[in-house]
Amino acid sequence: MKMGTPTKDATFLGLDLSTQQWKAVVVDEDLHVVHETQVQFDKDLPEYRTHGGVIRDTTDNRVVTVPPLMWVKALEMLLDKLRIGGVDLSKVSAISGSAQQHGSVFWAMGAELRLKSLDANRFLHEQLAGCFSVLQSPVWMDASTTTQCRQLEEAVGGAQVLASITGSHAYERFTGPQIAKVFQTKPTAYRNTERISLVSSFAASLFLGQYASIDYADGSGMNLLDIRSKEWSEVCLNACAPDLAQKLGDPVPSYSVQGSISSYFVERFGFSSTCKVVSFTGDNPASLVGMRLTQGDVLLSLGTSDTVIAPLVEPCTLSEGHVLCSPLSTDSYVALLCFKNGSLTRERIRHDCAEDEWQIFSELLDSTPRGNFGNMGLYYDVQEIIPFVNGDYRFNKAGIRVNRFSGKEVEVRALVEGQFVAKRAHIEDVGFVVGKCTRILATGGASNNRSILQVLSDVFNTPVFVMDGVNSAVLGAAYLAKFALQHLSQSFEEITSHLPCPELACSPYGDALSVYTPMVTRYRAILEEIVN
Repeated sequence: MKMGTPTKDATFLGLDLSTQQWKAVVVDEDLHVVHETQVQFDKDLPEYRTHGGVIRDTTDNRVVTVPPLMWVKALEMLLDKLRIGGVDLSKVSAISGSAQQHGSVFWAMGAELRLKSLDANRFLHEQLAGCFSVLQSPVWMDASTTTQCRQLEEAVGGAQVLASITGSHAYERFTGPQIAKVFQTKPTAYRNTERISLVSSFAASLFLGQYASIDYADGSGMNLLDIRSKEWSEVCLNACAPDLAQKLGDPVPSYSVQGSISSYFVERFGFSSTCKVVSFTGDNPASLVGMRLTQGDVLLSLGTSDTVIAPLVEPCTLSEGHVLCSPLSTDSYVALLCFKNGSLTRERIRHDCAEDEWQIFSELLDSTPRGNFGNMGLYYDVQEIIPFVNGDYRFNKAGIRVNRFSGKEVEVRALVEGQFVAKRAHIEDVGFVVGKCTRILATGGASNNRSILQVLSDVFNTPVFVMDGVNSAVLGAAYLAKFALQHLSQSFEEITSHLPCPELACSPYGDALSVYTPMVTRYRAILEEIVN
């Protein structure tokens, strides 16, 4: 099979290594889903004792990590589930994937040689047991690198200078500061590191049987990539650690074919030796691909973290949020705002107020009026990114902070309204205007809850659309796999033009603008009080 000409019955495999699970989807030549499955870390791999897919340090809850071997073992389980489910892996023409952004994996000296000489008769996780110089990989929820962030910003001339180079000022979860912390606190481990991967390029490396390159889209969430030149910034590299360019390798476009699949997966799982491995990217860029975002749309991913994504024609410098390289073009960009306290916070309030049942949660939400009688709540289970705040904050209609609300239904609406009012405020603060032609495309777990989406529609005063079925990140990975093989002959729009349009989930009520615009103003005042 030549690149760009998959066979008639070819399939494409999309993978998503998210915070809480590995997910797989198989699509056919027309990009229709033919199979999907997942492995949940907490449930299916209890021996690693994760909660919400991660491990929190008992002495410092800012430190959040994951053993990369858990991800390896879970991948083996995932591929076994695909085979047991009847998927013919020999028909897969190309594989691509998405992964939680900002996490980093530190490969030990000699690890690539191990990847190249895997024994198909042995488990993958057993053979890679000694291949990591840092046994616990820091992930996006880690907030322990404040010192390194300030050092990086000072080294380049300030936060705005760093944002103009890399698309973001320094953030604790970003890979550059995380690498700097490893270098400063674990110098021996850093010296013994042969290669540093993002979670996405780590996953691609497993399939390649050698180190995969970091792609532009995910690489622009590191505080290390010059988003205009698409090369590592020397000043940023030098501010973080020595010999870093060599340990990172050269970045590549997100739709690059990086090679053929490793013989290990051919012999053990039945893949074709001609199957191509396409660059894996971050979950947020992949969601953009999966939702087929166009200019003027806003994508809101409601997952473990909540993210807001909007396309940009030209890169700009934001005081809050991020500018990332597009996964579909080398000269386009996207703006992204990330909020750590997403689904896990919603699940905590569901547990406290709704007997752990989403149906009860929705009934409580629907039983309260827009505006919640003037009550307002902001909930941050973990250190938030925007704003940099932790803890629960409840305010009654008089603006007085209270310890609890009068009822569970008030608590539920305060949570949902507070989350979306904050997102609207911060989108407006970075210059985005939600106009009459704007569509909000919602994805992620909470996008299945129409009561939550109705609040979203009301707060933004714009219609909300969804795509039924598969998670957009893993679907975007599958689309990217086909696009990589055919991008020289067809545009992405042409490849996906026959797919159904997003479905209208809900529209705003007539009084939504008058209810929520004052709440956005009130949020800003409350936030200033909290931060100060």
